[in-house]
Amino acid sequence: MEEGEYESVLCVKPEVHVYRIPPRATNRGYRAAEWQLDQPSWSGRLRITAKGQVAYIKLEDRTSGELFAQAPVDQFPGTAVESVMDSSRYFVIRIEDGNGRRAFIGIGFGDRGDAFDFNVALQDHFKWVKQQCEFAKQAENPDQGPKLDLSFKEGQTIKLNIANMKKKEGAAGTPRARPASTGGLSLLPPPPGGKTSTLIPPPGEQLSVGASIVQPAVAPSSGGATVSWPQPKPAATATADIWGDFTKSTGSTSSQTQPGTGWVQF
Repeated sequence: MEEGEYESVLCVKPEVHVYRIPPRATNRGYRAAEWQLDQPSWSGRLRITAKGQVAYIKLEDRTSGELFAQAPVDQFPGTAVESVMDSSRYFVIRIEDGNGRRAFIGIGFGDRGDAFDFNVALQDHFKWVKQQCEFAKQAENPDQGPKLDLSFKEGQTIKLNIANMKKKEGAAGTPRARPASTGGLSLLPPPPGGKTSTLIPPPGEQLSVGASIVQPAVAPSSGGATVSWPQPKPAATATADIWGDFTKSTGSTSSQTQPGTGWVQF
């Protein structure tokens, strides 16, 4: 079964009026004011159908559906359907009886919305006809159709903007986190020109400053007697022993006594 054998309904309006129109003397167009609008020649139902690429305006009886007249439309806008100059609710259509006889009559709608639907139904149909013709031409000659060019032109660039992109760790301008100190306390070197702090020797030892020996104080006992610290050793030997014992006793803080950390060697 071919496509032309199917008939589809595009629009149905329950009431339309038909008028006899006078012959057009000039090419200026039709005017509905020249018709006897209060005395329509016929009233009934209007249907617009489509068979293939041709649309048909059919005027039918409201009750029986008997066909009063029909107007084949092969182009819109065109001579088969024309709008009047003084109203949007009235049109002039060219009816045919199938024997080659034609006549022009006027039709009108009581509601402006019905006239709008009548006009849009014809427009949509012929838009579809135009698209079908273009598709058919492209199918016959696929190489003649426009080709989509997605290549970059000379000097053309593309820019991508990706939100929430994280910078790599250690990239330029990104401060690195300071590693935590492992084992013991971290002490800063003394400021330039500052005074060197005095180290307090552990119990039983003594500290020499320059050529003099600092004698530890005598600690009072619980019974009121005095106990003296061990006798001092020579300066050179005492200094070496003091720092040796201090290094052994500090354990985890041995890194503080290494040269170059800010402590003063005696």
